[in-house]
Amino acid sequence: MRLMLSTLLVWMPLLHAAPFEWTAYGGDGRGLRHAPLSQITPRNVGNLELAWSFRTGELGQGFDRAKEALTFEATPLLTGDTLYFNTATGKVFALDAAKGIQRWQFDAQVDRKRDYSEMATRGVSYWRDAQTTAGTACAERILFATIDARLFAIDAKTGKRCADFGTNGEVVLSKNVRLIERQLGNYQVTSPPAIAGDVAVVGSAIGDNRGTDLELGVVRAFDVRSGKELWHWDPIPRTAKVPKDAADPDFGEIEDQQAHWTGAANAWAPFAVDAERGLVFIPTGSASPDFFGGERPGDDHWADSLVALRAATGEFVWGRQLVHHDLWDYDTASQPMLVDLDQGGAKVAAVVQLTKTGQVFVFNREDGEPLFPIEERAVPQDVVAGETPWPTQPFSSLPPLVSHAPVKPDDAWGLSFWDRNACRAKIAALHSEGIFTPPSLAGTIQRPGYAGGSNWGGGAWDPQRQLLIANVMDLPFVVALLPRDKLGEEYDSGNYKGWEFARMTGTPYAMRRKLLDSPLGIPCTPPPWGKLVAVDLAHGRIAWSKALGTTRDKAPWPFWSIEGAPNMGGPLTTAGGLIFIGATTDNFLRAFDTASGAEVWKMRIPAGAQATPMSYEIGGRQYVVVAAGGHAKLDTTRGDYVLAFALPASHTETP
Repeated sequence: MRLMLSTLLVWMPLLHAAPFEWTAYGGDGRGLRHAPLSQITPRNVGNLELAWSFRTGELGQGFDRAKEALTFEATPLLTGDTLYFNTATGKVFALDAAKGIQRWQFDAQVDRKRDYSEMATRGVSYWRDAQTTAGTACAERILFATIDARLFAIDAKTGKRCADFGTNGEVVLSKNVRLIERQLGNYQVTSPPAIAGDVAVVGSAIGDNRGTDLELGVVRAFDVRSGKELWHWDPIPRTAKVPKDAADPDFGEIEDQQAHWTGAANAWAPFAVDAERGLVFIPTGSASPDFFGGERPGDDHWADSLVALRAATGEFVWGRQLVHHDLWDYDTASQPMLVDLDQGGAKVAAVVQLTKTGQVFVFNREDGEPLFPIEERAVPQDVVAGETPWPTQPFSSLPPLVSHAPVKPDDAWGLSFWDRNACRAKIAALHSEGIFTPPSLAGTIQRPGYAGGSNWGGGAWDPQRQLLIANVMDLPFVVALLPRDKLGEEYDSGNYKGWEFARMTGTPYAMRRKLLDSPLGIPCTPPPWGKLVAVDLAHGRIAWSKALGTTRDKAPWPFWSIEGAPNMGGPLTTAGGLIFIGATTDNFLRAFDTASGAEVWKMRIPAGAQATPMSYEIGGRQYVVVAAGGHAKLDTTRGDYVLAFALPASHTETP
């Protein structure tokens, strides 16, 4: 009897525990992308089957740039028994989580005639009003932002606008941001708002490399009930010659020109929220333009930084700049991750930041002190006229997840002798001194390229094993500056097929960039070009690293088996000891054993899954859900699918 009573006491908290809900982009505000569910394990994952699929019908109809820019990057939310997600085209869907049947749909009526620089959205946010009786209209709200820069609040139960929020349920975000080229779609929002109590915090996505005086990269906070703006914070200070004794002494003094004209430094990645400490963590991007900084002298604080603000007031608490005077488009593109780190026998409240440089930075959440040392190292200084690079860059003592080495002719790779020789000649003609080599007129090899390292997919956390899981790219790109008077001539010459050009108005130079690839379109450096890496943060080391994906769906049949494909998206970890990830350019969803990194399952799917999966349990059955719609810039198979996988009912187990 005593044994039975003690056992019951142990299990009572679990019996009364609230069911797990996925209420924010990263699972919750902390951005861990971890589901504490263990029904699916390495032992039974091979039995996973498609439980249901849903099609949005949204393939970019009516959008001029859908073929070049459309993606489906959303991670659904789960509250109660309902899934919520949105599309880049401005539609929000609510589905029955067990059956995949639509409950309602909302259409924001996004302007389809604008020339959007990005056509992406990563999800929606959820808020429950603690001051209102359950069942009241808009007591539960879905908040989301659109690529035409509007913030919406709609009723989670019905999909109808919350009329008390802004003007009939929406707030226009393109006001007071120095909007340039109003008719175009270069000021957008692509990540969901961060919910901190009754505050929604929103950043922006600004079209890169158009010029120096772009839109302002302000971060703004709105009252979730009324839509009233509560505060805003600009990463670039707008008062020239900020004195050393200002509220934020780290700004130092800045040039008049930078204060008045530098734009961007916008925070376009998802944010993270520490509810206990009342902090919101903001990853900021590069100041404009990305590849020439002569018109923005200095280190450009607080561009390319991780910044902690008071969620209620916008007060600056601390910041750490991770790239000084960015010349490489090395935005801080990943959501910060708020982990409880085992260090020296104690739990430390930490924030982990993955970067496009492939580095991992870890800080104390309260004061920003590095938990793994950071060293300022001298970096290459060969620059074009008018540029003054920052002499050093921060390097984490944690091992980098991608190569930082120079690319030399002997590194050339190809599918044939002819292909390899062509790459060798290309590399020999370009400038490469390793990471942070400044752009040049002859052309500079950038490795990792401006797409990462780590990008918006971010990482996932396994709290039991203290493992950070990250998918990374290790691709070489070429960036070349050209005198402004040569822009038209080169663009019209027909000699630069496949190159992206940018005007960078306000500087002496324009820019072109491209993947460093062979005549067959294969990267000129050896695979793997994409990896899944586990970082043991308890011991500061790489636990394992595996090639991720294959060249299937991108290369002709004889070459399907090359391992390590480019990828875009993120991983999910579960308490069952699994990692789920799509992301790759081949059309598969995969599962890996968290402890060993072994691939233990994969499923062929109808389109590219360039999104981050999520998981939940309902009706005694664990589901893994992913959006599969492809990615225009990765040129993966297009689609409009949301796919849910689960064990057959006869195979489900209660741990």
